[in-house]
Amino acid sequence: MSLDSEDEITPLLKGDDDRTEEDGRSRWRSIRVMYFTMFLSSVGFTIVITSIWPYLQKIDDSADASFLGWVVAAYSLGQMVASPLFGLWSNHRPRRESLVCSICINVLANIYYSYVYLPPSHKKYHILLARVFVGFGAGNVAVVRAYVAGATSLTERTSAMANMSACQALGFILGPALQAALSAIGEKGFYIELLHLKFNMYTAPALLAAFFGVVNIVLVLVVLREHRVADDGRQIRAINCVSEDQVHVAPEIEGSIDHIAVLTSNILFFIILFIFAVFETISTPLSMDMFAWTRKDAVLYNGIILAAVGFQSVIVFLVVKVLSVRVGDRPLLLGGLVIIFIGFFILLPWGTQYPKIQWIDLQNYSMPDILLAPPLTTNGTVEPTGCPPEQTWCQYTPAIHLAQYITSDILIGVGYPATNVMSYTLYSKILGPKPQGVYMGWLTASGSGARTLGPVFVSQVYTILGPRWAFSLICGIVLAAILLLMAMYKRLIAFSVRNGRMEE
Repeated sequence: MSLDSEDEITPLLKGDDDRTEEDGRSRWRSIRVMYFTMFLSSVGFTIVITSIWPYLQKIDDSADASFLGWVVAAYSLGQMVASPLFGLWSNHRPRRESLVCSICINVLANIYYSYVYLPPSHKKYHILLARVFVGFGAGNVAVVRAYVAGATSLTERTSAMANMSACQALGFILGPALQAALSAIGEKGFYIELLHLKFNMYTAPALLAAFFGVVNIVLVLVVLREHRVADDGRQIRAINCVSEDQVHVAPEIEGSIDHIAVLTSNILFFIILFIFAVFETISTPLSMDMFAWTRKDAVLYNGIILAAVGFQSVIVFLVVKVLSVRVGDRPLLLGGLVIIFIGFFILLPWGTQYPKIQWIDLQNYSMPDILLAPPLTTNGTVEPTGCPPEQTWCQYTPAIHLAQYITSDILIGVGYPATNVMSYTLYSKILGPKPQGVYMGWLTASGSGARTLGPVFVSQVYTILGPRWAFSLICGIVLAAILLLMAMYKRLIAFSVRNGRMEE
């Protein structure tokens, strides 16, 4: 998973605490395990994200678009609860313990997701519960970020955080790509009688995510070691260390953390994750409504689109590593928010062409001058396509064109990765060399809260009021984030710079 071979040979500043070359290699091997953990975390989330909606429709016909918002939000709700807990655990015990525990929870939850069709009733609530547990296991993201922040110097950190975000983006590429590839199995798939398992395009991705989790556990147990360095690059050793797994305790550091900057960073991170949660939640139902795609087509095409956006994000992360050295972290954060604003603004409906309406009994509706989408028959099952007539806005809201949709995806795919990596890179620098587990837990919790509220918000507003209202409100939220960043711009600086130890 190495994305920057130069990182391994990046020297720490020489001093009394300088250790052997093997110590440096061990540090970067451990950091790369964290990269891989972040990669698998994003794979575990995105590998099912485009198929959740059709899976819900297939196993429980009482599920609607509003419930989809809760299911997508469930992952983030679990992560929001777990992140501060795992962060606190990692501050006082070896990170290996919290990581292995969280990944085991994730593996078991994905297996549970693969069997939600077995209960005789209320299947949609079992999907909801399974996604809560998957998210709870993903609370280890706080531990991962805290470890990388604590194991890198200030000059190394932006590059390391960008590498970690690139690994996360690779997960976003591979997840939808794997889902798109596994859609070839079809909705029916085949039955494994010994395991009482329906192996199809919906269960296979979750089982694959569980397998990846087992691989991750092995790497954490075999490779991961504890390492900490100060902002200036000096190695921090454990106090009374009797084992390489003992927690490295930093000495008392003079100077205070700017809690206003910490709060601002949490708010900005919340908004960034909120708007991306809206984007990934609405993509499948929006495309099915606007382009009259079938369930299988929506999973395939949106999987391809999200994979392409993920590949684009990797390029953005690599560019960000270079640009941050020249222009700084804050200008990149501001520029990314502006690009996101433009991306959502483009999605606003316009024109005189309206979406196709699902084929219905015309005696029950009075809708002149509309184009009906005939139902399609797949595998002997009639599947309605087009905009559902119960969404009354379909009758008077112009359609979003495919060109708008693709252009918006491209812009958001540029703005989101830039803002994401810059926001928590700045956050880690603001916190400085003190243990960051709990603080990173709160940052991850704020992002998870955004991922909880975002899907619920957009599914409700989109279902009731339509895309015009949904995307207008998102544009307003992004604009508020831009204004907040401009107002607090001068306070978002590194701990060592604020306390006069280093120059900006």
